[in-house]
Amino acid sequence: MEKYIARRYAGFRSGLSLDTEALRRYPDAIDLSIGDTDIITDPRIIDAACADARRGYTRYGDPKGDPELIDAICEAWQQDFQQEISPDEVLITTSSCMGMSQVMLGLVDPGDEVLVFGPYFSVYSQQIELAGGKCVEVVTREENGFMPREEDIRACITPRTRLMIINTPCNPTGAAYDASTLRMLARLCCEFDMLAASDEIYTRYLYDGPFIPLRTIDGMKERTITLNSFSKNFMMTGWRVGCIIAHPALIRVFQHVNNAMTYTAPAISQRAALHALKIRDDISLKYITLYRKRVYYASDRLAAMPFLSLCRPRGTFYLFPGIEKTSMDDRDFCSLLLEKAHILVSPGSVFGLAGCGHFRIAVTCPQEKLARAMDRMEKLATDLC
Repeated sequence: MEKYIARRYAGFRSGLSLDTEALRRYPDAIDLSIGDTDIITDPRIIDAACADARRGYTRYGDPKGDPELIDAICEAWQQDFQQEISPDEVLITTSSCMGMSQVMLGLVDPGDEVLVFGPYFSVYSQQIELAGGKCVEVVTREENGFMPREEDIRACITPRTRLMIINTPCNPTGAAYDASTLRMLARLCCEFDMLAASDEIYTRYLYDGPFIPLRTIDGMKERTITLNSFSKNFMMTGWRVGCIIAHPALIRVFQHVNNAMTYTAPAISQRAALHALKIRDDISLKYITLYRKRVYYASDRLAAMPFLSLCRPRGTFYLFPGIEKTSMDDRDFCSLLLEKAHILVSPGSVFGLAGCGHFRIAVTCPQEKLARAMDRMEKLATDLC
């Protein structure tokens, strides 16, 4: 059947996915591989959404998004970040992942280059390439806290550079960009007339300071396409609803792409998102504090393992340990971890060249199971040494 497959999918690389075969092979396996929350959506959100479904919110809605939800997003942004946005700057999408695909299709022409800061969420390169663009990885390093350096970015900019993708807090490293880093990125965008697609789906998973949206930095309101989602911030991964915030002229383009791909986000999911925004501070206090406790616990345990290195994450629910001391390939190490300790994690090389020699842990399991995983890793360390 190969002759029927489109050329753009020739040599297709598999990315992140749940290894169901491994879970079948090892019934006692502990899965720390996929960034899907183990916490069910808050019952208040579910109950309110079900009530809305009974009231008739089960049909197609406005292709741009539920007007009530758009107004609520504008109001929440003003309250949380003290910046005004208008409804014509917002488009509701079926997840931020779909939103990023629409941004690439709307802005990238064949041959255009898009900067990503590696290690990066693996889907970015596929989204860029499906739009005909070239993914250019700017390497960040563990010794620098996985923060991008201006000289490295400048070395990657060419006349074909169209935009950069920024993800903070970052999947997979947990790095979070401070104000000075964001100002540096803004300065480069202005100097080279670039736009920035800012993936901000972990805004509430910042553990040591307030989150700073890129579009609030001087000169960046019109240059920033903000992508957000209700998946991680509200434990709503299965509802598939997010949004794009951008200049109205760009929103019109993205809506045109959206109409051809999904037409509209699910009406019931949009109602759930509306109710989630009303209790967002309570959600953070109740649930995201729990993830912070897990991240800190796992960080302390991993930092004590002599065969690993670790840059402690400032956000998200991921950790990205280095395995240089083992002299092993990251895929081989992850296979060993599965075979000997029955722990499923993601190899760092999935996240770009900069991810090689690392692996990603998602602390998306109860604390007692996470503790068992750390115990098994320590035992493996003893066996390795």
